This record gives sequence, C-alpha cells and structure tokens, in this order.
Amino acid sequence: MKIKLLAILTAGSLVLPGCGLFGEDGTFRNRGKDYLLSEELPPLVVPEGLDGEGIGQLYPIPPIADTAVLDETDGVPRPQPLSANSLEEQVKIQSLGDERWILSNRGPSEVWPRVRNILNRSSIHTARADAAKGILDTVWLQFQGDNDFHHRYRFSIQPGVQLNSTEIKVLHDQMVPGGVEPGKWPKVSADSKREMDMVEILSEALAGDASSGTVSLLAQDIGGAEKVEIVTPRVADPYLAMKLDYDRAWASLAYSLQRGGFTTIDQNQSGGVFYVNYTSEEEDKPGFIRRLFTSDEKILEINYVVLITAVEDGVQIRVVDKDRAGLERAEAIRLLKSVRANLS
Repeated sequence: MKIKLLAILTAGSLVLPGCGLFGEDGTFRNRGKDYLLSEELPPLVVPEGLDGEGIGQLYPIPPIADTAVLDETDGVPRPQPLSANSLEEQVKIQSLGDERWILSNRGPSEVWPRVRNILNRSSIHTARADAAKGILDTVWLQFQGDNDFHHRYRFSIQPGVQLNSTEIKVLHDQMVPGGVEPGKWPKVSADSKREMDMVEILSEALAGDASSGTVSLLAQDIGGAEKVEIVTPRVADPYLAMKLDYDRAWASLAYSLQRGGFTTIDQNQSGGVFYVNYTSEEEDKPGFIRRLFTSDEKILEINYVVLITAVEDGVQIRVVDKDRAGLERAEAIRLLKSVRANLS
C-alpha cells in the first residue's frame, strides 16, 4: 500500500504544472544562456623579471585579413572537397633534399599530447615544453654502448601543409661527457644518423599509439599560423599563399596537381608554370552508352595554367586560363580550393 501511494505521489509531481523543477528558478537552473553574461577581462600581466612566455589565449580567435572577402554565391556554398590525403596512411616520413620530417594527418592539438606521452613512456624527460612555439626539448641522454657523447633532441611540431595535418621535425645535438653545455641549438643535426633513428622511432610509435583522440587546448595554435591559406583580395584575383621555400612549395604543388581532378600536361620549374587539365568529377563520369564506344585512353588538352611566384614570405599560386587570362572569381576560388585540399 505504501509503495502504491509513493508511486501515485511521484507521478502527480511530474504532471503538476508550474512546479518549477526545471524552470528559471528550479532545482536545475538552465545555464544555456550564461555565456551572454560573460565579460571581457584584461589580459594577465606578468610581473617584471618573470617569464611569461608560456601564457597565451586558451581559446584564440584568428584574425580576418582586411583583404579577405567572402565568396559571392547565391545560396549555401558547397563544402570544401575532402582531401585525397585523408584516405592515406596516418603517419609517414617525408623528405626533400637533406630535410626530413614526420607527417601526420591529425591536427597539432592532438599530436602534441601524443608526442609528450610517447616520450614519457620511453623515460625521455623533457627539459622544455613550449606549446605556443611547438617545441619540445629533451634533457641530455646517454645511450648504452656510447661513452663518447651525450645526446639531446628538439622536436618541432607545426601545422602541416595538408588540411588538419602536423609536421614533426627532429634536431639532434651532442656534447662530450663533462664538457661545456652548448648554449644554442645547431641549425642542422650534429649526427644525421641519430636524427633519422629518432624520426623512425617516433613515427612508428605514433602509428601504433592507442591514445588518439586526446586534444590539448593549449596546443590549438601550436607552431604559429597555418602554412597555407587562400587569399581573396578585394580588387585583385584570388591566390594561394604558401609560407614555404620555393623548392618545397613546388614539390607540394606538383603532388597536388596529380589529384582532385587535375592532370599535369607539362611543367617548367624555372619559369614557375604548370600546364594542366582539370575535369570535375561530374564531367569525368561518362554515361553507359558513351563508355561502350570510347576507349580508356584520353587525349587531355591544356585548359588551365597554374603559376607559382616567389615572394618575400613564401610563394603565391594562381590559376588562370590556357591563355593566361584571369578567371571569374568563383571559378578561381573553386580551383584553388581543390589545389589546397591535396597539397602535401
């Protein structure tokens, strides 16, 4: 009898109007609009004589350039095409000349804590961790069987050229036991084999790391700004800005222009020109009858020219028609987005 009475009272309390259990002043207050009451606070000031290098914005809002304008479209714009690189292996070693790095198709905010976890599990202690600059320095290490040198490593973690990717570079330094510790890091590794060994060890550990999904809020702007962005000036043609040296940018662009509908017909590196054919996915799919009477071999004609120009802070990439005349703004942005999606 008591159980029935309790059930009736409970049911009645749930249907009574105006009880206010989940209302404005109820037991569980609705906090959905609390953000509207937030106030902007002044930035934290570090007292003179103390190091404030590690202090930064927890949720930084990237600035919008004055020259950037929105695409002029009628209705909802199409989403940016998915990069073909997202279907490839997640971790791999890339090299260009004497330079090598680890490429991961995960963002820096996820790679940063994973690298730290891998170093901790390997008993490699960190002497310095600067998330804003994307730098991890190890303490001096002594390897078994090596009594001639002590070693240390610097890991530079930066946004990659691909969308939502990360590049990790490794720098090796060494000194004799009991010697004077060098004040600065060398520009190139003291031992290239030691560097390569660490690159291989770290890449294998990242590929087999089960701690994916962890994200560091402090590492959201790790390593600085993105290396690649589409710039849309108000009175000039859109272009792709890459903060890379010319040789690296050329190799990355050549990789992209074999994907996403592009085919390179000819190229001139000294002149900074790619002659390409571009066919959208819709245009590239012939019907059933057409497939019966056409061969698989296609004679591709040049319909666009891609120009790469070296500037003070990197390179600029523009897409023009086969006569090198400017394209309509929407078409140029669409092609630049396709190039951007497949850079490596």
